[in-house]
Order: sequence, then structure tokens, then C-alpha cells
Amino acid sequence: MGRRGQSITLSISDKDKAQLEQIATEQGMLWGDRPNISRLVEAIACRELLLGRNNDWSDDRILALQQAMRALTDTGQIDEVRMIANLLLERSELTLPLRSEIEHLLATPTIPWRSEVDQYIRRQQPFQLTYRDAADRPWAFTIRYAKITFREKRQYLECWCDETEGNQDLPQLQHNWNLRLDRIPAAAITSVRGQWHPGLDDLEVELHLLRGLAFAYESKTEDIANEWLTDSNPPVRRVVRKISNTFWFFREVLRYADDCVIVSPEGVRERFKQKLRSLFEQYEL
Repeated sequence: MGRRGQSITLSISDKDKAQLEQIATEQGMLWGDRPNISRLVEAIACRELLLGRNNDWSDDRILALQQAMRALTDTGQIDEVRMIANLLLERSELTLPLRSEIEHLLATPTIPWRSEVDQYIRRQQPFQLTYRDAADRPWAFTIRYAKITFREKRQYLECWCDETEGNQDLPQLQHNWNLRLDRIPAAAITSVRGQWHPGLDDLEVELHLLRGLAFAYESKTEDIANEWLTDSNPPVRRVVRKISNTFWFFREVLRYADDCVIVSPEGVRERFKQKLRSLFEQYEL
């Protein structure tokens, strides 16, 4: 007669029971075709399955994986992006905004023509596409440099184009466009002759950071200077950065408007002042 095993009673919620059954199924621990929680517990006790903590990843590791996801997205390696995204979703350390961002990314279907755009970018081959703006007006762009960027939960084709008409940025930046990927119609891409542009046009801007922001600021990859002004009291941090689009730049500055001053160039500073004037008028100040 076989030896009967000892029985134990688990006081767990239906949700936790379902989670244990899922783990048992994933590990092939079944009774017939049903998950066997007892077999799972036994495997843990016998160290057939090793347990590890799911909340001990450092912020630096999670940030590195986020940056890897964005770099892979820029180069069109979407399968690898999804692998990292799924890995991150298994962790309990994720903040709610980051978890929501990753879940949105995974829920967004891959655009059928995305691989075609990625091939043009990798080959540095100019191409032409049609685009529909927020008012559903059609545009045609001849693109001679492009990269995929992720901003505020959306993917954009950030590109240098022959066309400047309709671009309301500063004259020095009007060849640069940010096109939402979901507004590019399918089968709207064709190759064109000519040279690939070395990159987006850019401007150097100087910022002075004040008070708490001066101490909390973390240098960005586009910064070309980051230093303390020696003759200022209270302390002021001087940052010089290259920008390719004033729209996104101003959105960042407005988040820290009290502690961030645009010093130069005058064209960028004046445009930001115009934005502030319109806010004052809007709120009747």
C-alpha cells in the first residue's frame, strides 16, 4: 500500500488560487488536464522550483531597460522591444505610470508598413510618404533623414524633409517635422532619389536652472554643457543643449517654468515669451 501524503489547508483568495493554478499549468504540474497546486507546493519544498524575490530590482536597472526599449524602438526591433516589455511587466517594482505606458505599448498593434520605414532608415535611403494631420488634411513629405521617437505615449517619425511650407517652427528648424505614425496611411511610402541628410537641424539653447531644479537636474544626452555659474548667489546651473523642435522643448520648460530661464538664442527666448503673453491674456492677468 502506498504511503499517503500529508494534507495541508491553504487560506487564500480566489484570485491567489487562480494565480497558483496558472503557475502550476505553466510548470506542467497537472492532475489529468487540471492544474495541481499540491504538486506545485511539493516541487517548491523539494527545491525543484526555486523562489526569488520580485521586488529587488534597482531603479537604475529598470531605467536601463526602459532606455534599451526606446533604443530598440528607434531601430525598428519591435520583437525585442516586446520581449523587454513583457519582462518588465512581470516585476512588482514598476510605477503605475510606467506599467500603464508599457501595457499601452503592448496593446498597440504593429503598423504593417513600419518595417518598410525601418528599412529605409537603416539603408539611409530617402523616401516619400503621405500624411494626414489632426484636421485630416493630406500632406506629402520627401524625407532625407528620420528616426522613430516615443513621446507622451505615442510614436513619432522625427524627420528632415525637403518641404517647409506649413511648418510654424523657427526658420532654422522648419525642415524638421514630427509625424505621428498612426496618421501615416498604409501603402503611402515610395523611394526617391537623392542624398540622405546627416541629421535633424538644431539650435543650441542656453538655460539657467534655479533653486531646487538646479540641484535636482540630471544631465541629458543632448546636453553639451552642464555647469555651475561661479559668480551667482544663490547658485545657478548653466545648461547648454541642442534642440530640433521648439514645441517639445517648450513643453518641457513649462513644467519647470518657475525654476528655468531660457537665456539664448534670442529667437527661442522671444517665442517662449510670446507663449507666456498668450497665457497671461487667456487668464486675463
